[in-house]
Amino acid sequence: MIQLAHPDTSSGWIIQAREAAKLTQRRLASRSGIAQATLSRIEQGARPPKMNEILALSWALGCTVSELTGNSEIKTRLECVARATDQSSMETMQRELSHYLELDAYLEDQGIPSQL
Repeated sequence: MIQLAHPDTSSGWIIQAREAAKLTQRRLASRSGIAQATLSRIEQGARPPKMNEILALSWALGCTVSELTGNSEIKTRLECVARATDQSSMETMQRELSHYLELDAYLEDQGIPSQL
């Protein structure tokens, strides 16, 4: 899990997450599918990241949206009770559950129904 300090801006969170993952802007751009020039503008604070970019960056960096942005209603409400098996840690399961709940909340906000 990437541990982040509390920078003042979303660009600061993204920079810290990228550096913690030991990735260059170019490599992160390639992994996330975001143009390197766009990522550069986001990191410089020239423009805020769009939600789809935040999601792509969180997947590419292996962190949750709340870890990348520093805030999440989901994370504050999340209570995880599960039995750890197969060498899984509670922290890993909680992070994965948080990631999926945040994605579900995003899709709901976009008006995309959840269907199996």
